[in-house]
Amino acid sequence: MKKLIIAGLFLMAAGSIDAQKTIPLYQGKAPGTESWTQKEAQQYSDLFKTEVVYNVAQPSMLVFEADKAKANGTVIVIAPGGGFQSLSINREGIDLAKKLSAKGITAVVLKYRLLETKSNDPAREMMENLKSRTSFDERTAPIKMMAGEDIRTAISYLRTHAKEMNIKADRLGVIGFSAGSTVILESVLHSSDASTIPNFAASIYGGPSEDLLKAEIPKPPIPLFICAASDDQLKLAPKSILLYNKWTEAGQPAELHIYEKGGHGFGMGKQNLPVDHWSDIYMEWLAFHKYL
Repeated sequence: MKKLIIAGLFLMAAGSIDAQKTIPLYQGKAPGTESWTQKEAQQYSDLFKTEVVYNVAQPSMLVFEADKAKANGTVIVIAPGGGFQSLSINREGIDLAKKLSAKGITAVVLKYRLLETKSNDPAREMMENLKSRTSFDERTAPIKMMAGEDIRTAISYLRTHAKEMNIKADRLGVIGFSAGSTVILESVLHSSDASTIPNFAASIYGGPSEDLLKAEIPKPPIPLFICAASDDQLKLAPKSILLYNKWTEAGQPAELHIYEKGGHGFGMGKQNLPVDHWSDIYMEWLAFHKYL
């Protein structure tokens, strides 16, 4: 893995994102995408009914520090979803980060590299691309590898700078939504260096590929929390069950929650359904494993 190079001083976040700090993952252009020229942008998506970030070429971390009165050293990296075309930055990122930080956990929202959006509507462009699943998988395959490198780089940074960030290197978790679930599983299942493997993980309505489902799980215990809805429009709920089976068959601790209704992309949104409370159950799971 290419060595992480980051300036010592943190950059203050700007715009509508109110993280305490923004940390670029690489100095200069990200390795392997030096020729990318797209400019990162953010807008409200009428299709997704939430804010999305797109055209990420320079990966970064949005840091939400733990409430100092409750801080226990746990840090969680959040990977929002969006079909590798955009990031549902609020509903699958910042909203959860705020909840975690209020509970004493340092939360880090990862802005990983994405497919270039040619239009001004990344959500609809993604849905158009999904009409041909084979073509979509071919286009996203190299992006998944880059995003995997981005999250491993983020984990490496957090562990290296644990003391100055008031976190503990052995209390580092990851959580991913949809495409973000694939990103976090890359760090668990495709890390050649033990220092970039998280201590615990969560997959929210993910759709892991056959490659990930066949990959070997590292030997140390890695508790996994899984959540999805049966009426997922992308029909990904069975993939959550396969992921649960993979963990339990390996003798690894796992917890699975499948809601009757909630659809795909429920995140931290409110639908007046039982699924609205999944994050409370996730908090209970964190407490059970002594990370909260």
